[in-house]
Amino acid sequence: MLDVLAVSKQIGGLRAVNEVNLSLGENEIVGLVGPNGAGKTTLLNMISGISVPSSGRILFCGDDITGLPANRICRKGIAKTFQIAESFPGLSAMECVMIGALFGNHHAPGMAQARVESAAVLDFVGLQEDKREVPIKNLNVVELKRVQLGRALASRPKLLLLDELTTGLNPKESREAVDLIKKIRDRGVSILIIEHVMSVIMGVSNRIVVLDHGEKIADGNPHSVINNQQVIDTYLGDLHAF
Repeated sequence: MLDVLAVSKQIGGLRAVNEVNLSLGENEIVGLVGPNGAGKTTLLNMISGISVPSSGRILFCGDDITGLPANRICRKGIAKTFQIAESFPGLSAMECVMIGALFGNHHAPGMAQARVESAAVLDFVGLQEDKREVPIKNLNVVELKRVQLGRALASRPKLLLLDELTTGLNPKESREAVDLIKKIRDRGVSILIIEHVMSVIMGVSNRIVVLDHGEKIADGNPHSVINNQQVIDTYLGDLHAF
């Protein structure tokens, strides 16, 4: 489904991503981990069209999407959430999700149908009904993350890019997020997820890719990756005991 081919990103004098290769198949969840500054978010931004690669190619469902703007990539079936769950502060939760339904794909429904679809999405992500007409600025972090995820899902993606979805969540909320990620995959959506919480990554991933200083240093099943000595030395350290 997704093929990242020798993709690099130069930011000033920094090689933020250096000739990274990555693939992701249908109904697969791939975890993307590494130290802060490893290039993880930069890579997701290039896949989603927020940033343009300096070199290399990105293929999605056989089409070359390298350098396409984010709106066109979204309509091809790639949606992304962000580390900081910001949105449109003056809009309600329902209205924010409706934006995804109305503008996120080529088969946009009318307003009435968009509201019906958005309500179903909010049911799925678990936002309480009494919060749906509340302005975004009045929601807490967990509720904002549910809305952001709902907006992404409302665009009917084939591939979902999740950037630290569980940041700011307590252990119970993180476990609920793991269950939700699996349910999304079971609906036929492939997922590329950045996480620092290794219990989350281990709980959802079919494969794990590790970046360090912009380069891929490991790619394999979770067990092999967490026992890779370079990964232990570079990233896991004392966490290896988990």
